[in-house]
Amino acid sequence: MNKVGFFKSIQFKVVLIYALLILLAMQLIGVYFTDRVKTITLDSFEKSLENQSQLIAWNVGETIRETQESNAEDPNHITDQIQNQLLELDNNIREIEVIDENGVIVAADEKHSNVIGKKTTNRLIIQNLSSNVTNKYRRTDHNNGERVDIVTTPVKVDNRHFGVLYVEKSFESVYEQLQRINQILATATVFALVVTAVLGFFLARNITRPLVQMQRQVLAVSQGNFSRNVKGTESDEIGQLAASFNNMTMKLREANATTESERRKLKSVLTYMTDGVIATDRKGNVILMNNRAEQLLNVYRQDVTGNSILDLLRIRGEHKIMDLYELNDSIVLDFSTDDETILLRANFSVVKKDNGLANGLIAVIHDVTEQEQVDMERREFVANVSHELRTPLTTMKSYLEALQDGAVEDAALAKKFLGVTQHETERMIRLVNDLLQLSRLGSKDQKLRLERTDYVLFCGSIIDRFEMSKKQNIDFVRQFPKGSFYVQIDRDKLTQVIDNIISNAMKYSPEGGIITIRITRRGRNIRTMIKDQGVGIPKENLPKIFNRFYRVDRARSRKLGGTGLGLAIAKEMIEAQGGEIWAESDWNRGTTIYFVLPLDRRDL
Repeated sequence: MNKVGFFKSIQFKVVLIYALLILLAMQLIGVYFTDRVKTITLDSFEKSLENQSQLIAWNVGETIRETQESNAEDPNHITDQIQNQLLELDNNIREIEVIDENGVIVAADEKHSNVIGKKTTNRLIIQNLSSNVTNKYRRTDHNNGERVDIVTTPVKVDNRHFGVLYVEKSFESVYEQLQRINQILATATVFALVVTAVLGFFLARNITRPLVQMQRQVLAVSQGNFSRNVKGTESDEIGQLAASFNNMTMKLREANATTESERRKLKSVLTYMTDGVIATDRKGNVILMNNRAEQLLNVYRQDVTGNSILDLLRIRGEHKIMDLYELNDSIVLDFSTDDETILLRANFSVVKKDNGLANGLIAVIHDVTEQEQVDMERREFVANVSHELRTPLTTMKSYLEALQDGAVEDAALAKKFLGVTQHETERMIRLVNDLLQLSRLGSKDQKLRLERTDYVLFCGSIIDRFEMSKKQNIDFVRQFPKGSFYVQIDRDKLTQVIDNIISNAMKYSPEGGIITIRITRRGRNIRTMIKDQGVGIPKENLPKIFNRFYRVDRARSRKLGGTGLGLAIAKEMIEAQGGEIWAESDWNRGTTIYFVLPLDRRDL
């Protein structure tokens, strides 16, 4: 926030308004006062001149009467008497003349004495020669612009009209006096403005100090600092405003702390959610996504923020933004690659404003790869079981129908058909037993009977049994370590595992083949390798051989009597005893099965 200059500050504005109000008041007072003084002074001046003129006219009349009584009305003597009287008058009188009723100037002031005895040419005098009242006039001298006041007063002698007295007096002195008064008022106004500005400055400073503190507090609050407070002020409106401002700051601090706490909780929830969360604006552009969403979609939020969610989820060709606002069901997204299957499920919810208008979308992304694969495996498992059961049942039905149709009469043929039926029945029994065993292995109630066993001797006894009962020309090669290695195992279940693996190796090994069994220690585990020289397994099929009912060559496996569950059972049993099993193979190069088991802790 930029610092406010003095001439833009509220302090300057308060001082300026205060000064302008004082100036306006002084001007109004000055105008009214000057006008009244002018009016009163001019009226007083005129009244004084009128009274003076009337007094002079009376004196002139008395002088004429006395002169007439003593000198038999000698005109020259009358003029001298009047002239002497006029010389004693106020020097401020600009011009004074006494004119008789014939318009002849009888007497005049010293400056105009040269017109005595002449007939007047003054229009105002001629106009008022016969007037019995005093007349007043104002005019401006055209030569020097001097403003004068003129009074014509009738002169009477024994109530007989003699003539008129003409008095002309300048009132420039009055205007000079008024100008001095105006100068005094202007000086007083300037002085008042200076005093007002100084007092206004301190007054405004006292008023604006809490406002300045509130401005600084607002700046601090905007920067996240809620520790500042406006210092105590008077208990007036500004003081109450400051107290309210401090209270608001405290509420903001509490609200910000609550918001920050909720934000941290929300961030923690979003960060550690096992589901991906994506938020968009009203147009469907990404504005937020959590770490899990980055992992599931294999993107960086910095790269996709601002992009359309249709492009992010790769559904632009199938959906539009408005479709997502109205979508009630979830959609499945296929992000699979050549090396990995990735299936995601997206659920959308609409974010609305207080007025109910849509303001964006929240997309929750779930990884349903395993679930979809489980569903697919379940469907495939049901199909496989149905297929495996249908084949022997169909065979049995055919042979039983043949027996029913008369084949039973042929003893040799009936014996053959019954033998096939018995064989298929045993095959179904083995299949059901294997399924039950898998079901028990997957059950949490399945309990293992672990025994401390010398593993080398244990494996040796199993191979001895195979060597004694084998019907094929197959050799067993033992690569056993010296000494004893003890493990905690369920002997029956592990015997079944090794039996299944060796039986498979013998089924697919050619005449004269070799089956190699190698036992080695690997750290805290003991590893077993069973390798044959059979047809092998293609690399693309190798990851699936531990799936239930999976066969590389279905026709040959069924011919050899396999159910496709042996390796699946082996995998469940090995993992149940804390081990791990895997296979290595290539087509026409034999197959190698590995599994590891943990050694007994007492021997570590």
